[in-house]
Amino acid sequence: MDSNLEIALIQTHLIWENPIANRKNIEAKLRLIKNDVAIVVLPEMFTTGFTMKPENVAQEEGIKTLEWLKALASTYGFALVGSTIWQEEGNYYNRLFFVTPSGNVHSYDKKHTFILAGEDKVYVAGKDHLFITYQGFKICPLICYDLRFPVWARNTVDYDVLLYVANWPKPRINAWDTLLKARAIENMAYCIGVNRIGIDGIGYEYPGHSAVYDVLGQQVAFSQKEEVLYATLSKDHIQFNRKKLRFLEDRDPFTLL
Repeated sequence: MDSNLEIALIQTHLIWENPIANRKNIEAKLRLIKNDVAIVVLPEMFTTGFTMKPENVAQEEGIKTLEWLKALASTYGFALVGSTIWQEEGNYYNRLFFVTPSGNVHSYDKKHTFILAGEDKVYVAGKDHLFITYQGFKICPLICYDLRFPVWARNTVDYDVLLYVANWPKPRINAWDTLLKARAIENMAYCIGVNRIGIDGIGYEYPGHSAVYDVLGQQVAFSQKEEVLYATLSKDHIQFNRKKLRFLEDRDPFTLL
């Protein structure tokens, strides 16, 4: 088993409430991804931007987007991760999908809906974690506002990678930078954050700052422009530092009610 995991982060503009245009834009970028990449990460709500009016997007667009993810993962041989609007039984969800080349689909519904934007009134909050083991790395994917809640991200299951997809705006970008690094250090795991760039349909600006931090909080990748970022995650790096610095053994036990 390879002790390294190659990842790509797509930091991109998003066209407001336009799944067809966003899929076309992202697909053009996916065609250029390096051959050795195992996982490609997209931003939060990558087909629409962070809209609080999901009724403006046809229900079938969620299904089309999932089928699109499955087709591209199969074609290019890498897993795809990102969140999109999902409608089910009359409810809307901010749902993250992790789709593998073999067609396996894993999903996570955003636990912490963003009250300042009224997301809690529009989208149903998730209740459960998702942990995926892929190519020897245990991954915990979360969404945007989840980043502010360290208990929800606490590494009690020895995951290797904590992954956030986001639409995180410019006025609070310092919190994004700080908390990504903190989550890496306190959990002794790689921490990945993928943010969008540009201005959305209601005037909010997003500056990127997609990044990867290693288990010691060292920055492995970072960008403030539209581009694809690459990073290599090392299992040896994780194991060496966890054995040398046994901080996780002293973590406080707790139970989520």
